[in-house]
Amino acid sequence: MCLSQNLVKNPSFEVYEICPKTLGTFNEDVKHWSTPTNGTTDYFNTCSKVMGAPENFNGVQQPKYGNAYAGLYFYAPADYREYIQVPLKGMLRKGVAYTISFYVSLAEGSDFAVKDFGVVMSYKSLDVETRKELSRGRLYRTERNQFQTIEVNHPKFHKDKTDWLKVEASFKAKGFERYLILGNLRNNKGTRKVQTKRKETKKGAYYYIDMVSLTADSDIILGESEIKNDSLIAFKNIHFDFDHFNLTQEARVELTSILSRLKENPRLMIEIHGHTDNQGTQYYNHLLSNKRAKAIAKYLIDAGVSRERVSWFGHGSTKPISNNIEETGRAKNRRAEFLLKIE
Repeated sequence: MCLSQNLVKNPSFEVYEICPKTLGTFNEDVKHWSTPTNGTTDYFNTCSKVMGAPENFNGVQQPKYGNAYAGLYFYAPADYREYIQVPLKGMLRKGVAYTISFYVSLAEGSDFAVKDFGVVMSYKSLDVETRKELSRGRLYRTERNQFQTIEVNHPKFHKDKTDWLKVEASFKAKGFERYLILGNLRNNKGTRKVQTKRKETKKGAYYYIDMVSLTADSDIILGESEIKNDSLIAFKNIHFDFDHFNLTQEARVELTSILSRLKENPRLMIEIHGHTDNQGTQYYNHLLSNKRAKAIAKYLIDAGVSRERVSWFGHGSTKPISNNIEETGRAKNRRAEFLLKIE
């Protein structure tokens, strides 16, 4: 399958420093993650008897993925708030559209459900001395920092206490974002909420969170190789026998993955680049490399990709990636590469 790369480290909280033993130790327990304020976010993992899953102090919930999830208050008396924070795998690219998503489930002990979930994209990690909401005023007071805030909205209140609900939103990066923070950025008065119990017990709105994802709309993963717009990538399983241009079964399997991505995103254009070893004349090798690239292009076009989205080029033996002295090196040079572009 072709998938967008998740830029969030340890997205489902599986990797931990310490198996949780008590409340409020998320900051110390989970690898890569931290808490940006003095709020005491919780960490639940099946490895723990006290902070376990599915059963814990606030209800019963199986993890959406793996063995762990986070738990935090999005609404509580006196504007008390909890948050989670994580560094990204790299700084976001200016002008590129990204999608943020995560799964939530309202804990059974909650009195309220909320409608809006806040996201802060920050240049620096935050360490704010407060137990209240991360308001814009508090964010602006952090020195030499840049940030943008997003609200992940949903037409209904997130009050399901059994199933996990996926929420997501898209935004355009400003080019400085290196950290992701999740939580409710509004105070109690500004929070859109609904009571979920007949009798309020002042426990607020406590949510479990699992599988946090941040993906770039123009980034693609194929197998283990990241494909970015305008990056030339070698086909892993497309090499040619000497003086041949026909596609092997392994080649067709790899092309199936690329075909899926092209069909999913009609804005993607693909260039195919064919190559040969140095055996034979320059003129003949140019023709042969063009036939190799054309064979791949024809496979994609015959499978339904518009001809206008596919182009191909032959380079002969002018761009070797290995030596042409031994057969093992020449075999590597008899290859094909591709380049994806956003229309």
